[in-house]
Amino acid sequence: MTKFWTLLTALHTGAGPVVMLVYPLYASVVALETATKVDDEQWLSYWIIYSFLTLTELILQSLIEWIPIWYSVKLLFVAWLVLPQFHGAAFIYNRLVREQFKKHGVFPHQQSKPTKPKILHSIFPHREGHEAHSH
Repeated sequence: MTKFWTLLTALHTGAGPVVMLVYPLYASVVALETATKVDDEQWLSYWIIYSFLTLTELILQSLIEWIPIWYSVKLLFVAWLVLPQFHGAAFIYNRLVREQFKKHGVFPHQQSKPTKPKILHSIFPHREGHEAHSH
């Protein structure tokens, strides 16, 4: 029985990097090489959500250490984000992240005057003659 738990623990530990990094890395490269933008949106959304999750973990590390099932919950959540059946990352981005960025006027193409929060304006200053366009 001990060998079974050791194997199960090893699989659980190895699943994290595969689900959270290896597969998304591979899928992102494939998405960039396809003509469609749907997969680009999914994988850009994934990296945005994953970055937020990682930053949150860094900030709340001392609290998260007291939650014994955190890694398992995170693994399940990230699996939902990456599995093609769900498109969870695009869903979260469209429903939560995009709305918050719109609400706070972060998108420069929405208004004629840049209304970025001051901290973002100091980090990403608007340069005259340059438009913020993707592709």
